[in-house]
Amino acid sequence: MAVTRTLGGSKSAKNKKAKVKALDVFIWSGVNRKGKKINGELSAKSAIELKAQLRKQGITPGKVKKKAKPLFGASGEKSIKAGDIAIMTRQIATMLTAGVPLVQTIEMIGSGHNNPKMQRLLAEIGNQLQSGIPLSQCLKEHPLYFDGLYCDLVESGEQSGALETIYDRIATYQEKAEALKSKIKKAMTYPIAVIVIAGIVTSILLIFVVPVFEEIFAGFGAELPAFTQLVMRISDFMQAYWYLGLAGIFGGLYAFRTAHRKSLKLRDQVDRLILKLPVVGMILEKAAVARYARTLSTTFAAGVPLPDALGSAAGASGNAVFRDAILEVRAEVISGMQMNLAMRNCQIFPDMVIQMVAIGEESGAVDDMLAKVANVYEQQVDDAVDGLTALLEPLIMAVLGVVIGGLIIAMYLPIFQIGKIV
Repeated sequence: MAVTRTLGGSKSAKNKKAKVKALDVFIWSGVNRKGKKINGELSAKSAIELKAQLRKQGITPGKVKKKAKPLFGASGEKSIKAGDIAIMTRQIATMLTAGVPLVQTIEMIGSGHNNPKMQRLLAEIGNQLQSGIPLSQCLKEHPLYFDGLYCDLVESGEQSGALETIYDRIATYQEKAEALKSKIKKAMTYPIAVIVIAGIVTSILLIFVVPVFEEIFAGFGAELPAFTQLVMRISDFMQAYWYLGLAGIFGGLYAFRTAHRKSLKLRDQVDRLILKLPVVGMILEKAAVARYARTLSTTFAAGVPLPDALGSAAGASGNAVFRDAILEVRAEVISGMQMNLAMRNCQIFPDMVIQMVAIGEESGAVDDMLAKVANVYEQQVDDAVDGLTALLEPLIMAVLGVVIGGLIIAMYLPIFQIGKIV
């Protein structure tokens, strides 16, 4: 949970806040400066405003018409993902550094984007900027895409007059966060995919292959081995009640997902249990440390007070155990304790991290030291994920071999016994 600071000037920003009319998507055609015919889609309040936007870009507008909405809403449009926001942030940082005015930057990025939702989002922000509302306040109107940490950093950049520098730091932070998230997904997806594939293969064998052998064994007139009988009973159950099993799996997953989304207590319990998992728990622990260090480094370097920076880092850690520990550190820092001592009292942070923070506090370069810590732990997560992948490959072969091999042995045991009798 990011800590939102109450800063001077926010009241005046709220007073300037205006109700923004919903934007429509228009399909347009025109001629550019070179005389070439071009067309595209763009969001605007009206066709008149759209033509004005095109003229600013050096395009002579021709035919403009409102895009028909799909029968079942905007389901055909791409959603805005965290990766899209990260790319947009980097584009803003690059253009601001190049000296392009903020309003023009937003307009250019929006008009050049191929996602209508992103076009509308940026067009709304651009319209609010033109009416005099600060960028941080505009972004707070869209919490689904810009969290408290993002808005706080932008607000800090506006107040310090170094928005381009802050945006460069935000872009770097988001790129690192997305890269780390991708590694974690890779670590979690691989074993889940193996389990699903093993379950599908086993189900196909039990439902379609084992019954064929069961018909053959019916004419033997001899007692079948216990292992074969067990497999056949499981096969009979799967054939008769496979839909109940499937409904149970999907129902259980849906119920767990719903409860996980609604219950903070359940989420915290899952976070605690997942850190105890072999290999995967170690990777998630390193990832939490990397997130903590990267968030704290970015916010502290941007001029955010340490208690507020720790509050943002707690929300960005991604794990309840580390969130609670960081909040404890924050409380002790507010009471006057040095951060490295508060971290040591939590008994959850690695010694190397604590020592680096202590060096940073002595030298006055806490943000630099935390950035180095983040780099080290992000690399360790990368190496651990690669190691997990290498470890799982032979393990997958062994598991599938045992499952499929066990079913084959169960089906051929009666044939082997008959061969011995003959």
